[in-house]
This record gives sequence, structure tokens and C-alpha cells, in this order.
Amino acid sequence: MYYLKNYMEEVVDSKLNKLLDSINICNCDKCKLDIKAIALNKLPPRYVVTEKGNLYSKLNEMEMQFEVDVETAIIKAAMIVGKNPRHQVGEE
Repeated sequence: MYYLKNYMEEVVDSKLNKLLDSINICNCDKCKLDIKAIALNKLPPRYVVTEKGNLYSKLNEMEMQFEVDVETAIIKAAMIVGKNPRHQVGEE
């Protein structure tokens, strides 16, 4: 069976938690999803058709190629969300 997948989303997922651990920002699920959405809207989608077993090999290829762009987009998105979280302090 074949799948259509935006591998940019996989790359963002693979880097999000590590980057958020290195900066002082809320990492509740709501803030993480907001950061992910903002970052993905700034990055070009990379759709591929693949069999399920090829997921990780494609992810490794793309991770190397787009690493700096992805990390920059995540950090910028985290700054935006950190300044304007969509929840009250203590509501995380």
C-alpha cells in the first residue's frame, strides 16, 4: 500500500522537542501544536508517495537537507508563541 506524506511534518516533529528543551518556553501540547503549525506554514511542503517501510529512510534524507531551515522556523515560531501563548499562565 502506498501513502502520500508531507515529510516536512515528520522532520519538524523529530526536532521540535529537542529544540524546545534548549529554550525557555512552555512546552504544553497546545503551545507545541501552535509552534508546529506556524513553523510548517513557513516551510515548503515536501510531499512524497512511499510505501510504509520507506518512511524512515526518506526522513533521514530530508532531515539532513533541511535541518537549518527547519530549526530556524521552529525557533521563530516558538518566539511568536512564547510572546503570545493562547492560554493563561498556569492553564497549561
